Amino acid sequence: MKIGVFDSGIGGLTVVKSLLEHQLFEEIVYYGDTARVPYGSKDKNTIIRYGIEAVEMFKNFELDMIVVACNTASAYALNDMNATASCPVIGVVEAGVLACANVLEDKNANILVLGTKATVRSKAYENGLKSLQFNNVNSLATPLFVPIVEEELGESEILDVTMKHYFKDVTSPDALILGCTHFPIIERQLQNHFGQNTKLIHSGDAIVEYLNQKFDLSEKYPEPKLQFFASDNPEALRQIAHKWLGL
Repeated sequence: MKIGVFDSGIGGLTVVKSLLEHQLFEEIVYYGDTARVPYGSKDKNTIIRYGIEAVEMFKNFELDMIVVACNTASAYALNDMNATASCPVIGVVEAGVLACANVLEDKNANILVLGTKATVRSKAYENGLKSLQFNNVNSLATPLFVPIVEEELGESEILDVTMKHYFKDVTSPDALILGCTHFPIIERQLQNHFGQNTKLIHSGDAIVEYLNQKFDLSEKYPEPKLQFFASDNPEALRQIAHKWLGL
């Protein structure tokens, strides 16, 4: 099994980490559109165009499926990417919705979605959860978390101040959806802020759960082949991949 993982930048490496931990694929091809990150501040048509261009890039490989690790691209471009691709294209939003539904029995549970401005604006998570009869879903744009993660400031006072700024009027939810693939890097800090009673939904774990439900992935690949590509400065991406993935 050979999979492509697409992200607007480096955040999708958190999804790759989950795929590696579960040994689901023989080969993983990662493409980060680092020349045009972030997608969260761009308009819908631009995001769709970038997503289609990513599919064209992946046509250089014989893939069994593509995972769109970018929540913003998953929210806006998934249908167009599927129409262009020759293999299934799966987004993290639907996976996150189903993962949240699997851990919450109470349809009135308080759910908070964190994401980029574009992901929040799309209402993709709210619509998906409301279609499953969840009645109390709110979203909050937290774009400053992205540069904090990329600058490796997760243990800094800057993150503490930023969380206090974003969450000053937020009570601890029953479930917190990390609607950006950068956010699992600060998962521990978010858990500590909201408390252990808040269930965190991680895009990487959610996509693994989704793929196992939808496809026959019983075979394990303990030593998959990894390839990393980027639209700008690919060597920097490879260095971050080695650090984040412990390669």
